[in-house]
Amino acid sequence: MNKIEETLEKIQAYPAIPVYYHADADTCLNVLKACHAGGIRVFEFTDRGENALHNFSLLLEYRDQYLPDLKLGIGTIKTTEKALEYILAGADFMVSPIFKASLAELASEHQLLWIPGCMTPTEIGMAEDAGAALVKLFPGDTLGPGFLKAVRPLFPQLQFMPTGGVGLGKESIESWLNAGVTALGFGSKLFEQAETPNGDYSWLSKRCSTVLEMLNRK
Repeated sequence: MNKIEETLEKIQAYPAIPVYYHADADTCLNVLKACHAGGIRVFEFTDRGENALHNFSLLLEYRDQYLPDLKLGIGTIKTTEKALEYILAGADFMVSPIFKASLAELASEHQLLWIPGCMTPTEIGMAEDAGAALVKLFPGDTLGPGFLKAVRPLFPQLQFMPTGGVGLGKESIESWLNAGVTALGFGSKLFEQAETPNGDYSWLSKRCSTVLEMLNRK
């Protein structure tokens, strides 16, 4: 099994994927640990701030030492320059909000799973032609499960992961499952919570566990 197949298999087994960025490294680490404690085994950090590469590298160091069963990828990748920085840092996979052929080529060169963002059948077809195995439907709340139901028969070899506004409730998750998703990416809705004393993130662990349980009923 190559690296791409290994990452895909992990996503299939653990289909709830947190999508997260914070400028503070300690906060990032606490969130990563809480998600892992809740059963998360695939985590997408995003390149959305000036501290992103530094914090991502720290998370990778911690993962390598304490969480060897976790796949840690980088999201919001739009250029090959940024992609290469994170590939060299040790990212397990990359996610983009767009489709770009040069990113597909770079990921293929490094045998890394690249998940392009698509919003139309044309973009999905381009991603398939470029060798993508898993496509990010973005923004998920705009497209909705009905869109996936309509286009999925056109792309029987592809797997799909909506991201962007995906709800945590049973009805939302089941509607996406019924449409045929492989995984769901969860952003701000997963992390919404009032401040907790002493850095207690047990609420996040519980939330991750609940979401994973609903997804694994598919």
